[in-house]
This record gives sequence, C-alpha cells and structure tokens, in this order.
Amino acid sequence: MLTLKRKLAIETERLTLRPPVHADFQSWATLRSESIAYLRPWEPSWASDHLSRKAFSNRVYWASRSVTGGTALPLFLIRRKDNALIGAITLDNIRRGPAQAGTLGYWTGECFARRGYMREAIEATVHHAFTRLDLSRIEAACLPENAASRGLLEKTGFKYEGVAQSYLQIDGRWRNHVLYAHLRHDRRGKTIVG
Repeated sequence: MLTLKRKLAIETERLTLRPPVHADFQSWATLRSESIAYLRPWEPSWASDHLSRKAFSNRVYWASRSVTGGTALPLFLIRRKDNALIGAITLDNIRRGPAQAGTLGYWTGECFARRGYMREAIEATVHHAFTRLDLSRIEAACLPENAASRGLLEKTGFKYEGVAQSYLQIDGRWRNHVLYAHLRHDRRGKTIVG
C-alpha cells in the first residue's frame, strides 16, 4: 500500500505526500482561495496575510525545521496523475519519551473532497508514524457537527475518546471538539488476562 521515496516522500496508490516547497505557493494559494467557503467553518480564522507569498514562505521554513527537528511532519498531497495539489495533512505536536504521540490535522480543496484521497493520505501517514517514526498514539479532533471528518477518522481506525470543551477557536469562536485516537497496539475493549 505504501512505499517511501527518499526519506521525505510517502507514495500511496494515487498520491505523493511530501513537505511543501516554495514552488507550491501559487497552487496552494489558488486552492485555498477557491475553497474558502468550504474550509472556513472548520478552521481557525485566517490572518489577513494568510494567502500571501511571505506567509507561505514562513510555512515552508516552519515545515523544514519541523521535519528536521522531528516535531512535526507537514505534508502536501500531490495527485501523481497530473501533479495537482489537492490538500495537506500534518502530524504535529510530536511528543517523544513516554508519550510517543502526535496530533493529526488535514484539509482538502473542495473540488477534491469525497473522492477517497484524504482516506488514502491518513492511512499512509498513520502507517508511517507507527512504523517509521515509532509513535504509539495518533490523536485527532474535529467539530462535533463535522460528520464527514468524523466518518473519515472512524473509517481509518480512529476511535472516539470524548469531548474537549473550548478546544480551539474556529471561525473566530471557541468551539468544543470531539477527540479521536488511533493506537499502534490498540487494546481498547480487550480483556487482559494474567
């Protein structure tokens, strides 16, 4: 299902997942601006310079430092058949030591939604996190009314864990989120004997 191409690209059936580069700016800005009404209800409010080249450059530098430092794995989803940028997935807040955990976030352009791309990306990223990064727990959160995201998380092996009150500011308001987790060695619901 998944192979690694160099150390910073993950190949799936239809996608290449790789860190952003400066040359992605126009594709990213266009996709984000064309999808603003689709994304706005689920994301933190965008800064006034969100779609600027400078803000994107800062994002690329952050991605590079995060990958090098092992604190995050920010990846763009590139559809191989036409090299189109279709969204992004980030394994962020990577914690080592006793936690061995990270937090997953993702978005896709409206025109690429509900085609199975993000499911493919989540499965590949989680597999990479467990097998290459040696993480034990991947967490994700979404708004309770985001049925599409909740269904996607459940289809990719995440299990509901509860509700976090006022978890993030989304579209300018503090919002509750439902919490999910995917465990490398999931024993939830199993009885341990002995």
